[in-house]
Amino acid sequence: MDLSVVIVTWNSRGYLSDCLESIRSQEGDLATEIIVVDNASSDGTPELVRERFPHAHLIINSDNLGYTRACNLGLQRASGRLVLILNPDTRLQPGSLGLMIDYLGDHPGVGVLGPQLLNPDGSIQPSCRRFPSYRLMLWEFTGLSRLFPEHPVFGAWRMGDFDHRETRPVDQPMGACLLLRREALDRVGLMDERFEMFFNDVDLCRRLTAAGWKIVFFPLARVVHDAGSHVRRVRYRMILTSHKDCLRYFRKVRRGLLDELDSVLLGLGLLISFVPRVLLSFLRRLPRAQTSSAPRF
Repeated sequence: MDLSVVIVTWNSRGYLSDCLESIRSQEGDLATEIIVVDNASSDGTPELVRERFPHAHLIINSDNLGYTRACNLGLQRASGRLVLILNPDTRLQPGSLGLMIDYLGDHPGVGVLGPQLLNPDGSIQPSCRRFPSYRLMLWEFTGLSRLFPEHPVFGAWRMGDFDHRETRPVDQPMGACLLLRREALDRVGLMDERFEMFFNDVDLCRRLTAAGWKIVFFPLARVVHDAGSHVRRVRYRMILTSHKDCLRYFRKVRRGLLDELDSVLLGLGLLISFVPRVLLSFLRRLPRAQTSSAPRF
């Protein structure tokens, strides 16, 4: 098997068809398997896969296991020498799959390749990050990174100084689309299931780097990504989950007393971020709730 594609879905019927079509149109002579892991969808996602893409391997979970556990189920099933982890709200642009595979074939030291992500309007979606530190995340959760996105200190985590047009090594491309060498994945192990949905890709890239593999951003390959499409549907829960996973990440990597002190500052930053974000989301929905004729419980 040349390539295994692993896609985790949860009520993704509206996106998944275009995603799978974009893969099928580029398979060519590749020996490819597509593995769809569904987290108890209620919108007919499994039925769509069965009816329109019967060649795909479908794993249906009776409960929503969270992204990381579901993705690991797909990775355990995968048998390809290369593995493409892909969000259902993505569409591979023509020729991108072949370009990515060829690049890994020409660069045996590269363990992970991340393509250029595009917004649905065709604009570049910044998708590379530096490995987080306590201070970088403090700037993120207090909003300073958004106020000063290109600042060398406040904007460092999101790499605001990088225009995402150059092939270069990076710490961590966004997990919406990652092409991994199976050999590299076998060396470091699957995703850490302590992370429910966020920071699993950060942790995986950190472990791959520690094992000596290079991680490269490759803008010649392009993928349209409707960023946040899943998060928007359960916004409160996702805000809380992202904060929890952030704390889990730093509990895993922290070492000494200075890290303990920094973790207190990070916790304060998370609290400062969480309360107003949830309150603002609630207030934005309040007028619609007041004018709706539907019963409220």
